[in-house]
Amino acid sequence: MNTLKAEKRSLSVKPRRLRREGYVTGNLFGRKLPSSIAIQMTKKEVSRLLSTERKGSQIMLDVDGESYDVLIKDIEYDMMQNQINEIDFQALVSDEKVHSTVEITFLNMDRIVSGVFQTVLTEVPYKAYPSALVSEVKVDVGMLKIDDVIRVKDLDIAKNKDIELMIDLESVLASVLPVHNETPEDKEEEAEGATK
Repeated sequence: MNTLKAEKRSLSVKPRRLRREGYVTGNLFGRKLPSSIAIQMTKKEVSRLLSTERKGSQIMLDVDGESYDVLIKDIEYDMMQNQINEIDFQALVSDEKVHSTVEITFLNMDRIVSGVFQTVLTEVPYKAYPSALVSEVKVDVGMLKIDDVIRVKDLDIAKNKDIELMIDLESVLASVLPVHNETPEDKEEEAEGATK
């Protein structure tokens, strides 16, 4: 399990100033903590972590030498600055279910030769104990054909008794649609042919 080093931050220093100095701000919260803890991490450490982890990942958070088993609960991006502003972490309790999201990664989309692959959902919300947390599910879509549909119930995690999905199992994740590249002239010819 990956570890991220952090330190407690002073609330008297504005987050904007810390970001200018090369830090990402964040908060650690959880049922067993007396109060939430304001933290700061170096951008370098955060970049290293997020090269392999994502929202919904379970990691170890080291705050001034004290380790916490945590879930990456939220990541706030600043698209204009192309940087991460803030990350929130939830301290996990082994006997308490936690709300999270699993990211759906579709593989082999380039192998679909007939039709257009359309993604509807890329995240699925769920509840589970820390021991059953999942941050990513990979789905191979290379064999799909026109009118094929992937639903939440088709995922492996839908069959996992330790995971409680918080979404309708019939919800569509992705589908393959027919290609509609007819020109207006083609439609006119079709209409004329039908009237003859």
